Formats: sequence, C-alpha cells, structure tokens
Amino acid sequence: MAKRDYYEVLGVDKGADAQTLKKAYRKLAMKYHPDRNPDDKEAEAKFKEVNEAYEVLSDDTKRSNYDQFGHDGVNGGFGGQGGFGGFSGGAGGFEDIFGDIFGDMFGGGFGGGRPRRRGPERGADIKQTVTITFEEAAFGVKKSIKINRTEECSECHGSGAKDGTSKKTCPTCNGAGEVRTAQRTPFGNIMSTRTCSTCNGEGEVLESPCPKCSGNGKTRKTKTIEVDIPAGIDNDQIIKLSGQGDLGSKGGPRGDLYIIVNVKPHTLFTRDGYDVYFELPITFVQAALGDEIEVPTLDGKVMYNVPAGTQTGTVFRLREKGISKMRGNARGDQYVKVTVEVPKKLNDNQKELLKAFAESCGDEVHEKKKTFGQKIEDFFKGK
Repeated sequence: MAKRDYYEVLGVDKGADAQTLKKAYRKLAMKYHPDRNPDDKEAEAKFKEVNEAYEVLSDDTKRSNYDQFGHDGVNGGFGGQGGFGGFSGGAGGFEDIFGDIFGDMFGGGFGGGRPRRRGPERGADIKQTVTITFEEAAFGVKKSIKINRTEECSECHGSGAKDGTSKKTCPTCNGAGEVRTAQRTPFGNIMSTRTCSTCNGEGEVLESPCPKCSGNGKTRKTKTIEVDIPAGIDNDQIIKLSGQGDLGSKGGPRGDLYIIVNVKPHTLFTRDGYDVYFELPITFVQAALGDEIEVPTLDGKVMYNVPAGTQTGTVFRLREKGISKMRGNARGDQYVKVTVEVPKKLNDNQKELLKAFAESCGDEVHEKKKTFGQKIEDFFKGK
C-alpha cells in the first residue's frame, strides 16, 4: 500500500512551523499509543505512521528532501538521509517531544526521570460570614468571630507519628520516593518513573500513625478571631485577614481568612453609597403653615424647620449625617423626603371648617390645578 503524505498524516499544512508540527504530533501519538489501545493493530499502525511522519518533518534536512522528492527523498533515493527508525532527531527535537509524551502517559521522561518531591504547601483559605447592624456598618465595629481551621496536632506536634514511634523507610520504593517501571512499546522497552503511591513521594512512611490525627499531623479546632470592621463598609463586601486560614504543610504558610460582611436592613433608613435616605411623614397643617420638627439620624434626633407651603415629595438634605467614608474622615449626607399625610377620617365640624377654608381661599390654593386644567383644555382644543 502506498504511503500517505506526511503532512496529511499529521493533519497540518505544508507550511506548518515546528510548533504546529509538535502540537499535532503530540495529540496523535497520545491518541494511537499502543498502551492506550491494547491489541488494536490499526491503532498500532497509525502510531508508527505518525511517528514516521514527525521524525521526517521535524528534521530540516529530511523535510527539505521530502518536500522536493517525496518519500524517495528520505528512503535512500536522491541522496536521502535514511528512513524512519533512527530517531536521530533534528531541528524539531524528536527525542524531546517523544520524551514529553511518555512523561504525560507514564509520569516520567524518555528513558526515565525523577519526579520532584512535594515541598512546602500553602494552607487552604477559609470563608466566614459575619452579620452586623446598619449602625455598625456606618461607624465601624470590632467583632469576635469563631472559625473552624486546621491546627498542629497537640499530641504528635505535627509529625503524624504515634508517641514513641517515628517514620521509617518506605518498603515500596526503598526511600527513593519513586518507582521505576518498564513499558513495552513498538520501539522496545522504555523505562519510566512514577511517584510512589505508598509514601506519595516522601520516601518515608509512618511506623505507627498518631491516633488523634490519624497520621495527618493536623486537627480541626474552633478559634475565636477579633476582626476590626471599618466604618463605611457595605453589604457583601469582603475583609481579608492574611495568614488566618488553614495550616500549611511542610512548613508552608497558612492560608487566608475572608470575612464576608452581611449588613442587616434598617427599619427607618436606606443606603445608597455613603448617603442615607429617610422618608418623613408630616401633617397637612405642618406642611401648610411650616413647623419645627424632629428628624431621626444615625447620630440621634435633630431639629429641622419645615418651611410653610412644603409640598409632598420635597427632599431636603442634612449635611454629613450619612455613612462614614472608608477612606478619609468625611461622611455622606442624609436626604429626607417629605410625605404630606391627608386626614382620612374627619368629623362634621372638621369638614365644615375645611369647606370654609376652601371658600375663603378661592382659586388661590389651586394654582397647579388651574395650570393642569388649562393643559387639559388646550389638549382637547388641539392646541
């Protein structure tokens, strides 16, 4: 059967660069490798074909001959450089890429390699929610919160070994932390290395694990942490406390603690940024005649003069009566929206008095109504 075009085998264009060739080869070699396709003759044939194509195209000289003369240019004809089977490598680094693939599949490099032992590892982060009041968010507060985190085992002091015992050399890897194995391939036996599953690459195992921590060297404990919550913090904002998370391993640092702030809603106030909003009901008489009234704020009650003729929906501002800003000493403002309450139940005497008031006012109290009425009239007249 005639050989297929090498570029077609790898699924790349003729002008493909070295990186593209390498990527295509890795993908196909992993796909058709005999260890992933046991007793599959078709996969084995494709694996050989893929390796042959890459061995030629990754070598600048062989690729040039192939581009000029086809398969004859690399099979001894026209001064070719020899066929597939030498694994001599070239500009594409065939041995390097082949070793990469076996590293991916077997945990070691081409011809074997040493897996790195685990060094110090950082501890896990912890998330905790704290609930505070509207006023505490406005002015800041110190809170004590309880967290559950890992601490060094008090019985074995982090060693993981039962009292009076120690670690011993791993019987599986004899202290190497790795196990060497031979893999049969179409190209012969290739040595590879794996991290020892018995000792997880440490080279040592516990003779007798600590009964309190089961050999982990850590136990979970509840700890109380003091948290300074700054003035001006808002709902769902997060405070980070570095180094207050879970314990690290092998001398690694602790993780971090993230405090998620939950602010309770207020019965009177709402918030927008650093400003506070409040709706104030006043009587019809207070709105008409004006009055000095008490207005609640986060600092307590203050007096405010409502001018005569105040309309419902009027908003006035109390400067720096809002939320303390997180940066700097300034504060937001408080905005007070006036709502004029109209009496719903009137006795006969009150009704007569209001009628007399309306008659005495005539049209003077209906300026907006007159204006609105004129707009309606003009609309229907087509103006």
